[in-house]
Amino acid sequence: MQTGIPVARIELLDDVQMDACIRYSKLEGYQALPTLFFEFHGSEAGVREQSATMRAISDEFGGSEFQWATLPEDRTRLWKARHAAYYATLALKPGLTAIATDACVPISRLAECILATKADIEKSGLTVTIVGHVGDGNFHLVVLYQPGDAGQRERADALARAVSMRAIAMGGTCTGEHGIGWHKLDLLAQEHGEAVDLMRSIKRALDPQGIMNPGKTVPF
Repeated sequence: MQTGIPVARIELLDDVQMDACIRYSKLEGYQALPTLFFEFHGSEAGVREQSATMRAISDEFGGSEFQWATLPEDRTRLWKARHAAYYATLALKPGLTAIATDACVPISRLAECILATKADIEKSGLTVTIVGHVGDGNFHLVVLYQPGDAGQRERADALARAVSMRAIAMGGTCTGEHGIGWHKLDLLAQEHGEAVDLMRSIKRALDPQGIMNPGKTVPF
């Protein structure tokens, strides 16, 4: 972004997520390493220049081999694998279930946030994948745990909460896409403080009987 490269999409798959996608989507020739998926738009010459500049930046920071997909069917195969990331994660440990959470931080803090999250994952002892829309600082966790195992579920919830609290502390938000729902009601207050009272007043004015999506996002 600092060099003005107009990248259309930048997606991050951590090593565990990449391993899951390789297995699930049969991505031959790829390694289970933290991987960035780039998409460039424009003329052939423009795309060639953009991708060459991006490769130079990657090389400068120790990035490994680039693999190009210029044919429509090859691009489709890669993006299809990315979009199937959740199901690929479930396939890693058949019989386990998952909770998914997300957070968003300023791009300048993204690498720091993900590295700290990876350390939390290692401590948790759970199988977790990270996938992110890193062009806007947004990333997701899919946390696997054994159904009926209260201890594993507690660790999964604690991990999700830690990610949210870290994102807020870094000037970000506890959810980039998934929304507040039930599980992040207290985090909404952590992030917005007294503004939640204003949200609650507007909710009461528009829905005095509490029949619109009751109990979620901004409860009475």
